[in-house]
Parts: sequence; structure tokens; C-alpha cells
Amino acid sequence: MSELRLRVLSAIVLALLAIGSTWVGGWVFITVWAVLALIVLQEWMTITRIKPGFAFWGMAGIVYAVSLFFSVVALRSGPVYGLPAIFFLFAIVWATDVFAFFAGRAIGGPKLAPRISPKKTWSGMIGGVLGGVLAGVVLLMLFSIPVKPAHAGLAAALSLASVAGDLFESAFKRKFNVKDSGHLIPGHGGFMDRLDGFLFAAVAAAIIGIGRAGTGDAAAGLLAW
Repeated sequence: MSELRLRVLSAIVLALLAIGSTWVGGWVFITVWAVLALIVLQEWMTITRIKPGFAFWGMAGIVYAVSLFFSVVALRSGPVYGLPAIFFLFAIVWATDVFAFFAGRAIGGPKLAPRISPKKTWSGMIGGVLGGVLAGVVLLMLFSIPVKPAHAGLAAALSLASVAGDLFESAFKRKFNVKDSGHLIPGHGGFMDRLDGFLFAAVAAAIIGIGRAGTGDAAAGLLAW
């Protein structure tokens, strides 16, 4: 229970930091996410430094961290949809994690990727995606954005991207034989551990938004259907 309390308290603090910086926006948001990207890069470098071929992995780490930073900044900079776009991501990714955990525990069944992440199940993934879609739709309603079928499909895609990000980091840590990416977050490990799914979802959202509306208003491209 003490470990659970620690994890919950850490999660609350991180959520408040993420929500608060997003709400304020501007240089506060940019600074917070620049720092987070740098921490992610530092954790990546620490992990990969123990293996030969560091220069290849070092470049990959830079791309990984920079992708996180530019994706969220591109989305948040939208004049109308910037704020709901980031909250849309938060809602989907966080709900995916929570619903996947409880669905996997309650239902169990076949493993999703036993060699990469032995605890994940197909039932957990399906429950997580359904939860992510529900949370995304509710978030849009809270911002008075008319919900269309495309939004549900979008939320499902971003939820799956979040799952993919989680699996990617699990495979990455298994390759380098580490349990946690770092120890900065009590009860949670490192920031890579907490941002893996969000990073993949944010990059996917930015690609969709930029593809539909260009770099000037990626958030509108993401949410205006």
C-alpha cells in the first residue's frame, strides 16, 4: 500500500504539472516540455551508453526526444484548438493506461506480446482502447466540440499509438537489460517510462494534424472534422 500511495501521489503531481503548464500555455508550456524532452534524452543516453554502437543509438535518442517536444508544441500553438488538442491527448493516453490495467487484471487471457511485455494482454489492450475512445469523446464534449465519427476513429488510433509506444519502450529496455529508464519519479522510474505512450500518440497526432492543416495549425487539423 505504501508503494501504491507513492505511485498515486507521484502521478497526481505529474498530472497537475502537465495540466497546469498546458492551461497556461506560451513559454511556460514550451519550457516545461523542453525540460522533459531533455530529461528523456538524458535517460536514453544513460541506457544506451552501456552498449557498443553508441553513435547510432545516440542519434536515435535525439530524434526520439525532439519528436516529443516539437509534436506537443506544434499542437499547443493552435490558436483555437491548441488547448483541447493537448487535453485530448492526455485524456486518451491516461485512460488507455488505466482501462488497460483494470481490464487486463479483471479479464486476463492471451498475452499481447509475451516476449516484450509479459504482463500485457489482448483484453487489456482492447479495454484500454475502448476507455481511450470514451475519454477522448467526453473531453471533446467538455470543450463543446461537436463529436463526429471521425473523432472516435481518431481516438482509437491515438490509443493504439500509445500502446505501441509502451511496447516500444519495453522492447528498448529489454534490449539493454534495464528495468526502469531512471529514478527521478518516486514509484514510477524515469520520465521515459511515463512518456513512452504519450510520445507515440503525440507524434501520431501531430502528423495527422499537420497532414490535414499544415504546420500553421496542426491542432485544427487534428480536431476540426
